[in-house]
Amino acid sequence: MNKTKRFSEKTKLAELIANNGRLLQLLPRFGIALGFGDRNIGEVCRINNVSIDLFLNICYIYSDPDYKPSVTELDKIDMRGLLSYLKASHRYYMDERFPHIEEHLQRIIEASGYKYGPMLSHFYEQYKQEVVQHIQYYEEEVVFPYIEMLNKGQKPTSYNIEEFRHNHTNIQDTLDDMMNILVKYLPGDILPAERIEISLDIMELSADLNLHSRIEDHLLIPFVETLENTLP
Repeated sequence: MNKTKRFSEKTKLAELIANNGRLLQLLPRFGIALGFGDRNIGEVCRINNVSIDLFLNICYIYSDPDYKPSVTELDKIDMRGLLSYLKASHRYYMDERFPHIEEHLQRIIEASGYKYGPMLSHFYEQYKQEVVQHIQYYEEEVVFPYIEMLNKGQKPTSYNIEEFRHNHTNIQDTLDDMMNILVKYLPGDILPAERIEISLDIMELSADLNLHSRIEDHLLIPFVETLENTLP
């Protein structure tokens, strides 16, 4: 049995999070506050006006790397809710994760001297720029407005969601360069504890961005393709 089906709307939300702590960071993106007691997923979603099917599918994607929703499950997706979730994820990356990383990274850059500091700064700025370019300028200014037009029954001829599929950026090489400096090349006496902490933060951000892309690949793109095909 697909392990993602081991929880459902009847599962207590606290138990779900206890089994996969990474799901805790999803709650603010859905507008769900802590303090939900022993309520199950369905009850918490209804209280917060969140689509149960959308919430479950995103939790499934976070819980199982092999999970892909069926056509039936895709038909149940609340597209407005999905766009709202994706935009909330963007705000989380830009307003919380990047500033947190920068605060610690700047101290490491300053302590690294001229040999490594400028390189570390360069790779980080390149990494951040590529993320910002994709999520803030491409997704929010091109892709999301296009989807909203489709939802209104309008079908622009100058764009289609297949372009988005081919424009998912691969920034792993830039990330690897930055991590190599932090872990392999900086002298061991340069803020070792802080370097471990920031390396873990960067890896966690990278993992979450990859899951963000999987949500778009497995939920957003197939749904929009269906919507495109239904419009003349």
